[in-house]
Amino acid sequence: MALPTPSQTPEPGFILWLMGPTSGGKTTIGEHLLQRLRAGGASVMHYDGDEVRGFFGDTLGFKASDRQRVVATLVHLANRSSAAGVNVIVSALTANQDARRLVLDTVKNLSVIYIKCSIKTCAERDPKGLYARAKNGEIDTLIGVNSEYLAPENSDLVIDTESLSPNAAVDAIIQHIRQMGYELT
Repeated sequence: MALPTPSQTPEPGFILWLMGPTSGGKTTIGEHLLQRLRAGGASVMHYDGDEVRGFFGDTLGFKASDRQRVVATLVHLANRSSAAGVNVIVSALTANQDARRLVLDTVKNLSVIYIKCSIKTCAERDPKGLYARAKNGEIDTLIGVNSEYLAPENSDLVIDTESLSPNAAVDAIIQHIRQMGYELT
């Protein structure tokens, strides 16, 4: 495959920002979507907030400024990938209004997808044991327990993971991508 010459600028890719409460299904849906799009031949990356947080190691806690740093890193990675012609899926809590404003103001080719799930159901799923730890007083930074999780206003698509399977959620997102004007095979 020939590399593009400097005069050839790739078409920017879309950026899907999946936001919702902890254990709501963001990463699961993001991974299912990644696999489905790649199987169809799309060039796509998935950036997960937990993975970015893990990259920084113990230097990041869960203060608002730490959460903002994770989101700023995700914004940077997403924009750079999109500019290179790669489609992007971001799965991240993105609960603070400052973080959401940063995403809305700086992410290009953005579509916000709210992964809706009640805190009760998230706590029942609790794959990392965070809700149990918050309930036992072991952690005091879990949004949805120690502070309210507010649904994003004006999301482009709402995926209710209490009523949709991961595959049905991916079907709905792919339909949304096509409605955005992107061709998928």
